[in-house]
Amino acid sequence: MRKKPSIHSVLVTWLSVALLLMQSFVHAETNTPERIEWKKAPIRLELVVGQEQRIEFPAAVKVGVPAPVQSVLRTQSVNGVVYLLAHAAFGSNRLMVRELDSGRIYLFDVTATKEGGPGHPIRIYVAGDQDSKNDQATGGYESEKGSPDYIQLTRFAAQQLYAPARLVKDRPGIVRVPVSRDPVELYHGGTVEGVPLVAWRAKGLYVTAVKLTNRTEQALTLDPRNLRGTWLTATFQHHRLFPKGDEADTTAVYLISARPFEVSY
Repeated sequence: MRKKPSIHSVLVTWLSVALLLMQSFVHAETNTPERIEWKKAPIRLELVVGQEQRIEFPAAVKVGVPAPVQSVLRTQSVNGVVYLLAHAAFGSNRLMVRELDSGRIYLFDVTATKEGGPGHPIRIYVAGDQDSKNDQATGGYESEKGSPDYIQLTRFAAQQLYAPARLVKDRPGIVRVPVSRDPVELYHGGTVEGVPLVAWRAKGLYVTAVKLTNRTEQALTLDPRNLRGTWLTATFQHHRLFPKGDEADTTAVYLISARPFEVSY
C-alpha cells in the first residue's frame, strides 16, 4: 500500500501541474493533419459551430449531405479536400462521401456542438493504397522509426506532471495539443470526478493526463474497466484514492488513444 504523501509533496506536485497548465497553447501544432485509416466503419466526427473542419481524401470526392442538416451544414469539396462548417448545433447525422473515380464510399457520423477548441485537419487514408504510401514517404506523415510506444508515452506524461521542473524535458516527435479542462464523467458510477489536465500527440497516438478526485467518504480502488471511452491503454498514477478531503484523495490517469480525447471519451 502506498504511503500517504506529505502536505509539502502534494503542494509541490500540484504547483507543478498548475504551472504546466498555465503554459500557452499557441505553439500546439493544430495544423498538422490527424491521419485516420478508413476501415469500412463510420468515422465519428464532432464539429464546433463556426469552426471549419478540413478533411483530406486520397482522391477527388463528392459529399452527400442528409436533408435534416442541409440548411445548417456548409460543405465544399475541392480537389480531394472537403471543408465542413456547421452554422448551428445538431445531433448525429451520417454523411456519405464518394470518390469520383473509384466509387469508394466513406461514411461519417457527424455532430455539431457550440463549445470546443480548434481541432486538427483530418487526412483519410486506405491501407495499401499507393497514394497513401506516397503520402507517408513524402512527409505527409512522419516515419514510424523511433515512434514512442505506449510505455514511453505514459512515462513521458507522468514525468511532465510529477517530475521536478529541472528534470522535465521535451521529446522530439511529441507535441502538446489542446484539450478542454471541463470536468468529465470519465469513471462509471459517479464516484470519481475527472478533469483533463494536458494532452500530447505523437504521430498516430494521443496521450491525455486526467486528474481523478474521490467524491465519496470511502476509500476507492480504481479499476480501468470502469473508465468510459475507447482507450488503447489506461495507467493510474495510484490505484487507490483516499476519502474525499484527504491529502491523497486525488491521482492522475494517463490515457492513450488513437484519436483526440474529446472524440475517444
